[in-house]
Amino acid sequence: MAKLAHDPAGTLERLFHEPNRLAILSALCTARDGLPFTDLRDACRLTDGNLNRHLKALEEEGIVRVQKAFVDDKPRTTILLTRGGLTRFNQYLENLAVVLQDARRAARREDAVLHAPLRSPVRA
Repeated sequence: MAKLAHDPAGTLERLFHEPNRLAILSALCTARDGLPFTDLRDACRLTDGNLNRHLKALEEEGIVRVQKAFVDDKPRTTILLTRGGLTRFNQYLENLAVVLQDARRAARREDAVLHAPLRSPVRA
């Protein structure tokens, strides 16, 4: 197996490189004022427990803030993306774009080699 010139996986922040967390952060990027827990849960197609587990990991890292309040005498939990969280997520997305571009270039080179016409033997 060929050795890589760089470590693409090493440039991706593992905290974000998980499908459910990627979905959570992508949804939160579209909501300046945050999203109610239930809306975020439904948008990401997660269970309450699964969303809670991911939010806890993100909150411990300062990526999101969980805000609890009462609205019309009903409890409402709103999830907000922090400024630092947005900065880190943007950096992750930039690194991911570079990794994907490198992979696309490598795949095209490999495709060109695999589909190159065979040379016919040279006859003297």
